[in-house]
Amino acid sequence: MFTLNSKSTIMKHPLLIALLIAFAITSDAQPQQKAALNESTIVKDTTGMQYPYAVWRKLVSTGEYTLKPINRKDIKDGYLLIKFSEEEKEKRTAGAPKPMESKFFTTGKEISGFNERDIDGNKWKLKNLKGRIVVLNFWFINCPPCRQEMPELNRVVEQYKEDSSVVFISFCLDDKSSIKDFLETSPFNYKIVAEARYISQQYGVTSYPTHVVLDKEGKVQYHTSGLAMGTVPWLKKTIEALKKS
Repeated sequence: MFTLNSKSTIMKHPLLIALLIAFAITSDAQPQQKAALNESTIVKDTTGMQYPYAVWRKLVSTGEYTLKPINRKDIKDGYLLIKFSEEEKEKRTAGAPKPMESKFFTTGKEISGFNERDIDGNKWKLKNLKGRIVVLNFWFINCPPCRQEMPELNRVVEQYKEDSSVVFISFCLDDKSSIKDFLETSPFNYKIVAEARYISQQYGVTSYPTHVVLDKEGKVQYHTSGLAMGTVPWLKKTIEALKKS
């Protein structure tokens, strides 16, 4: 989770990276052996290509890859870098615990309204969205966990692109020009409201990313801050539950 006064990046969080990597490693290693995951660790793909430390560490931190010991009897031989299949990712996240609720919203309560235009000129007024499921995201460009979750969020948006009962809106702290530049290399398929710092202040949001899902009556049914394994899966579960109800 990033707060407004955070100056670090994900690559400067050794503890966070270590936890992400440790979680990604499969259980094939012998229990008595300890993984020495550092600059000296040998990591290859299935073609035999060896990856630099910075590269494989970043790939594993995305949650899209895992490390598997090349030799289960001697992990000093290094690891294989393996990308999860969609089915494997589903299995990994299916049992993920529900993330902690944020400090900024209250489940079952309505939130104050907003009346904004996104960077494409579309107008969004909360009271006009009654009868639809509204998914909100608060973020800023230099927030590593915000960027990290975007591919997974984009897959959720894609799933509901033909479903007018669900709308995805994000509030970004950055200006329109910076966002447009960012999107050229890092797509984010929510409807994006630029220079939304005052909207974050309106809701008291100071930690990023923060997610909120409103039911068709405009009441909060899911809210969380930061990025955990269950963040996006539970967002999706909430949408599905609301659609069925």
